[in-house]
Amino acid sequence: MEEKASCLDSVAVVLPSLNPDHRFKAVADGLIEAGFRHIVVVDDGSDEEHKRWFDELRPSPVCHVLVHEVNKGKGRALKDAFAYVHENLPELKGVVTIDGDGQHLLGDIIACGERMLKEEDKVVMGCRDFSHPDVPPRSVAGNRFTAAMFRLCYGIRITDTQTGLRAIPAQYLERFSQIEGERFEYETNMLLQMKRMGIAFVEQPIETVYDKEDYSSHYNALKDSWRIFKVMAKFLLSSGAAFLIDTILLYVLLKLFGERWGALAPTIALTIARLVSSFVNFNANKSFVFQNKGHYKRAMLRYYILCVIQYAVNAALLNGLVALASRAAGHTISAGLTTLIHIFVMTVLFFISYPIQREWVFSEKK
Repeated sequence: MEEKASCLDSVAVVLPSLNPDHRFKAVADGLIEAGFRHIVVVDDGSDEEHKRWFDELRPSPVCHVLVHEVNKGKGRALKDAFAYVHENLPELKGVVTIDGDGQHLLGDIIACGERMLKEEDKVVMGCRDFSHPDVPPRSVAGNRFTAAMFRLCYGIRITDTQTGLRAIPAQYLERFSQIEGERFEYETNMLLQMKRMGIAFVEQPIETVYDKEDYSSHYNALKDSWRIFKVMAKFLLSSGAAFLIDTILLYVLLKLFGERWGALAPTIALTIARLVSSFVNFNANKSFVFQNKGHYKRAMLRYYILCVIQYAVNAALLNGLVALASRAAGHTISAGLTTLIHIFVMTVLFFISYPIQREWVFSEKK
């Protein structure tokens, strides 16, 4: 009972809404009756016909009603609420974000708030069970696909990528209010930036209350998946450019100087090609791919530590495979075949390099 009271007293509920209906009132009344002392409601540009739902809350001493004169989007509503709590309610321990359509049950809201108080420095994600029989196949497929994209591109393992029920510690509110995204993409961006910032999360199981109409109007599997995948797409583009520089230089050097350098030709050519391509790749990854704003020299040091290790592995594999191929052929293989072996080795190392650069080289974890 003591933990519940602490949650009700020290956690603000953030409730953004656009043109709400009776479900919004039921949610707000439930929060007030439960004993929450701070409820931050955002009217995100609702028309005159729907203003009355917000007007009814204003007399309540526990409600803080923020108003957007025009619709700015859920992302902006959340960020303005975070900034409001950070600036005006500094004594609070954090916030719980919810939707105003009744999908988030009171018990789950309180459970997420309590979990956040126990975890202290972790964001709590209220995650639904998508194996529930009432959840339509389209919802299941969309969530599983985006969850797979999160794991592939960011190494984030989360079972409910679309949940709006999130408990956020107060120490992160200022940073979260600066994350890009004005509309529904903001909630996806929040997850991606949490990974980059080194902010951990835990999952809190919640009841599955599904609203087909609400889901279909807000969720776009193609757009959401591209938003996640585009970072890896940029990495592919940057690596592809470096790969072309590396491969072309390797081929040219082998053609021009291969006989003169003898058995050391692959190693020497690879060294020169890698020095040029790695510098191009580092700067592209820092500014274009991971948009790292950290210390340039620190990132470069980490990058070249990885580069040296990767180079050693690359050279060992390249020389070993070239030697095996030459022995099998009974003569020194051509520059073209050596280049093909190089392409194979580079492809394998690409899938190893990406998560290391994401998690360590260009990470902004403090």
